[in-house]
Amino acid sequence: MKIASSFNVTLAFLFVSALCFGQQANVNLDYNPQEDTEGLIPFSAPINSPEVHNNQTVTFQVKAPEAQKVELNPGAINTALGKGREPIPFTKGEDGVWTLTIGPLPPDMYAYHLRVDGVQMADPNNTYAAFTAMPPYSELIVHGDGPAYYDAKNVPHGNVTRHIYHSDVTQGERELYVYTPPGYDSSKKYPVLYLLGGSGELPSNWVYDGRVNFIMDNLLAENKAKPMIIAIPNNQVIHRNHPQHSELTFDIFEKELRNHVIPVVDESYSTIQNPEGRAISGLSMGGRHSMFIGFRSLDLFANFGILSAGDTDAETSLSHFLNDSEVNNKVDYLFVGQGTKEAEGFFNARVQGLVGALNKHDIEHEYYVGGNGGHDWSTWRHLLYYRFLPNLWQNN
Repeated sequence: MKIASSFNVTLAFLFVSALCFGQQANVNLDYNPQEDTEGLIPFSAPINSPEVHNNQTVTFQVKAPEAQKVELNPGAINTALGKGREPIPFTKGEDGVWTLTIGPLPPDMYAYHLRVDGVQMADPNNTYAAFTAMPPYSELIVHGDGPAYYDAKNVPHGNVTRHIYHSDVTQGERELYVYTPPGYDSSKKYPVLYLLGGSGELPSNWVYDGRVNFIMDNLLAENKAKPMIIAIPNNQVIHRNHPQHSELTFDIFEKELRNHVIPVVDESYSTIQNPEGRAISGLSMGGRHSMFIGFRSLDLFANFGILSAGDTDAETSLSHFLNDSEVNNKVDYLFVGQGTKEAEGFFNARVQGLVGALNKHDIEHEYYVGGNGGHDWSTWRHLLYYRFLPNLWQNN
């Protein structure tokens, strides 16, 4: 009897343990993946980092006994903490483990780097890292009391498909991600949002950093948005550090859109193939693509989302659009948005240049400032969920 009892207790323990999803276990798409519920370290890592506590404080750890200095590189976390642009130092323990506890932080997702003896790097213990066109960075996921608006919830989910196609514009193979809503029906016609990334980003970043597919799933489940297809092309069409990037990128990407991206989407999906059924939006550099290309392509687009972007010389650079006497009849929805803390910084001048020009020429638009973020994914997720996606296609 004692053996049987022990065996049953062991089975019960294993069963309960299986239900406790540990820090960075990557078993489910949990809203709290960096809460240390099992006391286990990530597979192949020497130590656990970061650990997110239920009071929204965070502990980072780095095992680097030979290092002279370890810091948290300035970025989105600094912005949330109001700590400016200075790195935040770790403290070294006698066991060679460097530790830093910060917070509390607002529940959100934060990209970050570490700096070890002056070398910028991703957190070597964090399994959540970015796959992008820039050197990799890590993701800090600070959870609240339950799933956030950008988390995977138990609702109907759409699909994300990766398309590979050949481009005669860039002379190579390129990728395109397409989200179709839950219950996609090819017998119906859907509007299409072309969603663009910023400098150094790939289309997948709108999925993994931006969580646009989960955001859209949740909005549809909440009956707050209309079903749509979201096409996410690669708007990196010339090396970002090319000396003529600003002069060349807009013409090249417009050709890519017209010759390849839109045709691939229209041929593969049941789409509304007119300006009223298309929108173009993007963040930062993608916002400038949406503005400079979209505003001169009213034969393609009637809806626009300019996220954290603009132009201080909008009066000159957008004169063709601003002085079009029929522009308010051609545009269904024009959204300009930025983050609350972003509006206090460098990028605000560009946004205000655009907003000022739109106001001066009486062009109908929505301008919105919100969220807790700066020029980072916290802002762009917020803008999508709370303003842009719910208001898109409402006039159709």
